[in-house]
Amino acid sequence: MQRPDEELLDFDTGELEDWDEERARAALDGDHGTLYRNHLDIALHLVQWAEAESGRTDTDARYKAGYTQALRDMAAFLRQTYYLP
Repeated sequence: MQRPDEELLDFDTGELEDWDEERARAALDGDHGTLYRNHLDIALHLVQWAEAESGRTDTDARYKAGYTQALRDMAAFLRQTYYLP
């Protein structure tokens, strides 16, 4: 079942450099709304993955920090509509 838009947009925007809620809502209502919803869902999973990875103890701390930051960055890019046509 598809998550409601409000749930997909329920995340901390404080660390996003280019967050624009008006742009995000327009994307949801636009021609690529289905794709953007998919991006928001993927972003949620990436953040959850980053959280899980940050708790690992079997990897080098610098590697783990870079890996989790990359996951969070990808989630941020997806949320900020960067990968929409």
